[in-house]
Amino acid sequence: MAAECLVTRYGERAYRLARRITGNGQDAEEVVQDAFWTVVRKIDTFRGESAFGSWLYRIVANAAYQKLRGRPGGRRELSLDELLPFFDESGRVTPTADWSPRVDDPSLQAELRTAVTAAIDELPAAYRIAFVLRDVEGRSNLEIAEALGLSVPLVKTRVHR
Repeated sequence: MAAECLVTRYGERAYRLARRITGNGQDAEEVVQDAFWTVVRKIDTFRGESAFGSWLYRIVANAAYQKLRGRPGGRRELSLDELLPFFDESGRVTPTADWSPRVDDPSLQAELRTAVTAAIDELPAAYRIAFVLRDVEGRSNLEIAEALGLSVPLVKTRVHR
C-alpha cells in the first residue's frame, strides 16, 4: 500500500526527471524502479531535514547518474552541420521560419516540443537537471538545492547558464 501511494504521488515526476537525465524511456523506467526500491528499503534513513520529495528526487537523480556512468560511449556526439545554421548556395543564412504567430497549432506544438526536448537533452547533465527541475517541474531554487545536494547560488548559476 505505501509503495503504491509513493508511486502514485511521485512516480510521474520521478520518471520525467530520470528521463531527462538518462535520455531514454527504458533507462528512465529502470532508474525509477531502482530508486523507489531504494526509498522503500532506506526509508528509515530519511531524517526530515528537507522535504520528502527532495530526498526522493535526489535518490532518483543519483540512480540516473549511476545509469549514465554504466553506459558505454556516454552521450551521442553532434556534427558541426547539426549545430550551424543552414546556408544557401551563395553562402547566406537561410531564414528561419517564424513560428510565433501559429504556436497554438497542434502540429507545430509537437514540432516545437521535439526541438525543445532535443535542445534540453544536449545540455550537460548538471545543467539539464537543474533546468528541468526549475523550469519544467516548477521547483524552487531551495528545493532543487536540497534535492541535488548543492548550494542555492550554485543552483541559480546552473539554471541561468
